[in-house]
Amino acid sequence: MRIEHLRQRLSALGANPRHAQRVLRLWSQALPQDHGRRQVADFLPASLAAALPALTDELAGLARLLSEHPGEDGSARLLVALPDGQTVESVLLPRDGLCVSTQVGCAVGCVFCMTGQGGLIRQVGSAEIVAQVVLARTLRPVKKVVFMGMGEPAHNLDNVMEAIDLLGTVGNIGHKNLVFSTVGDPRAFEALPQGRVKPALALSLHTTKAPLREQLLPRAPRMTPEELVGAGERYARATGYPIQYQWTLLQGINDGDDEIEGLVRLLHGKHAILNMIPYNTVDDLPYQRPNWEQAADIARRLHRRGILTKLRQSAGQDVEGGCGQLRARAEKPVRRTVNIQPVPLNAASTAVRSS
Repeated sequence: MRIEHLRQRLSALGANPRHAQRVLRLWSQALPQDHGRRQVADFLPASLAAALPALTDELAGLARLLSEHPGEDGSARLLVALPDGQTVESVLLPRDGLCVSTQVGCAVGCVFCMTGQGGLIRQVGSAEIVAQVVLARTLRPVKKVVFMGMGEPAHNLDNVMEAIDLLGTVGNIGHKNLVFSTVGDPRAFEALPQGRVKPALALSLHTTKAPLREQLLPRAPRMTPEELVGAGERYARATGYPIQYQWTLLQGINDGDDEIEGLVRLLHGKHAILNMIPYNTVDDLPYQRPNWEQAADIARRLHRRGILTKLRQSAGQDVEGGCGQLRARAEKPVRRTVNIQPVPLNAASTAVRSS
């Protein structure tokens, strides 16, 4: 379900824009529709008031909690059922944050990500995206929403932008606390500045080497790291929000001195934060997580050279809850392994892609 379709249904029930906005505001904030001092019957058209109980039940069914997996870090991974029985993951983050999914599966096929192993199954509607926030708000406060769960938001752009607009207007989430995460797609860079709500932007970089990036993200748009950072910097200057560059640290692949030099070259002087996250180990995939001391040393070296670097722990590490793993355990997909070899900094652009 899309939010626009929900607005149309409310209009058909006699709601004017102010009535519809009230229903959507209370729903997105996980408040009951009779919240406040005024009686529903005194405010809403009779046809809409009569339909509210059934509509409330339908909205609650857009995202149902199947299981919750608390982590020692204060996070909790949620396996969430959508109305058609498909499942996605949401993550309650420390300090009132929430990570939501925008697709069932993903078409980008990042080779180190469990979500991408099964391909794209379907898009998540904008109302289903907001419903993940509503569900989370029944469990704890949510003041920040990051679109970093299952799926590539730029491949479901209309639904994601619709959800961002609602959350950033009546959903009581500050614009800079809505974080659109993408591997980099020209369509996203065109659409985000045009929105009424302009979210913060997180870009999946992972390497400074174009051939290696093509291997790691085999179906991402062909933007070089330089092009990606250039587009990010333009958005950062337009909004005033620093770009969050995401870097999944893979032992022996993107943790060498050459990558440190590449990051200094790419990000020095940019309005940027580098989020370095040691890989969340997945049993079925052949990648290794570097030890924390090694990761901390890389972050310190970058920081000393002027790159604002935050070393982050992947939420749910202790419950083996890397993105897609809860769903994978429930679905029991066919196993697939891919072998990625590190590509030298000066490698030719004809490097072989992973299959």
